[in-house]
Amino acid sequence: MTPAAEASAPLERYTGTPKLMVPAFGLGALGILATLALFFATGNKGIAAHSYLIAFTYWVGISVAFLIMVAIFHTAKAKWLIVLRRTMETGASAIPVFLALFVPLVLMANYLYPWLPDSPLRANIHGLEAEHLSHKVHGYLNIPFAGFRHVIYFGVWIFAAWKLRSLSIKQDTEGGLDLTVRMRRFSPGILPFLALTITFASFDWMMSLTPLWQSTIFGVYYFAGSFLAAFCILTLVTAKARGKDLYGNVVTAAHFHNLGKLMLAFTAFWAYIAFSQFMLVWIANIPEEAPWYGVRIWGAWRPVSITLAVLHFVVPFFILLSRNLKLQPNKLAMVAIYILAVHLLDLYWLIWPALTGEQGPSTDLISLFSLAAAFVGVGGIAVGFALKNARNNYTMPVKDPYIAESLRYVQP
Repeated sequence: MTPAAEASAPLERYTGTPKLMVPAFGLGALGILATLALFFATGNKGIAAHSYLIAFTYWVGISVAFLIMVAIFHTAKAKWLIVLRRTMETGASAIPVFLALFVPLVLMANYLYPWLPDSPLRANIHGLEAEHLSHKVHGYLNIPFAGFRHVIYFGVWIFAAWKLRSLSIKQDTEGGLDLTVRMRRFSPGILPFLALTITFASFDWMMSLTPLWQSTIFGVYYFAGSFLAAFCILTLVTAKARGKDLYGNVVTAAHFHNLGKLMLAFTAFWAYIAFSQFMLVWIANIPEEAPWYGVRIWGAWRPVSITLAVLHFVVPFFILLSRNLKLQPNKLAMVAIYILAVHLLDLYWLIWPALTGEQGPSTDLISLFSLAAAFVGVGGIAVGFALKNARNNYTMPVKDPYIAESLRYVQP
């Protein structure tokens, strides 16, 4: 069948077999159990705790980024990516499962956050630092307020994801412009809340690992990396979504070209924010802030920092400059996989020094196994949940009033 014929052939609801969903759930359950077993069985509980935090922030960041992407593109009234919208909605629909996946993080919290009253890490803070910490604990870093904040985070994310996806799914049956108008009215109103919640969530999950350090753009740094990873997932899924009732059959080279340009743009944006944060902390040279970077740019962590700068910016930036590559789905998908791997290194660089400090990265088998188990565990459950939501639904918004324009999209 020619591409034109494929584009004109109506899609049916996707009823694919659970050949991916069941293994995803199975591997996810094994990974979570292995991580919890390491946490309760080993003497250094911080290894499992920090591994789980890396995995959790990796996957939940991508899911929330999908949600923000949907809201942004509704706000902008963009038409070219309507054919891709359902994948983003499905990715965002996995957010509720992260509420359950947050429970192990709560169980491990004492071995992550020294500001908790029962944390054994608090014994490492003395003198003036302990006094400064007491002021933060009194005002912001305390259990009741932290719990309230997380109710707000997950409440906003789950509600927004449900609202946008339910209207989109409803449109598959009813069609019409009214539901599009409702999505476009809802999106700009929810965007500020999404931006604030992901920002403060990054403060609570990662920045408070070192509670005396602070950066006002840390949330943007985390958001930039997660957004880039979400575009990579979207590119990868779109390139592989070929087959019966899958939307990849009707996606054109122009769509992939735009996805490649967005990957390039957010590669540069991540580098800009990373450099801006480093420059501001370095110039200010405040005793509460400088040690955070001091650990990462001197001693054992220095090779990791240099490697991250090269692999996360220099390499993908120059690769993605190629127009020819952005027009080839399989090659672009390979670049997406590469960036997803480097994004994991980025989160490792952010989180692991809170555990090992100047000792540098961990290369022992327990740490490596814990990282792999947690990553597969959280990722498997999240991917399995998204695949479950994809079943018995169309893989693209078939009755969106602008879907024909999206399918006919060409580069301006």
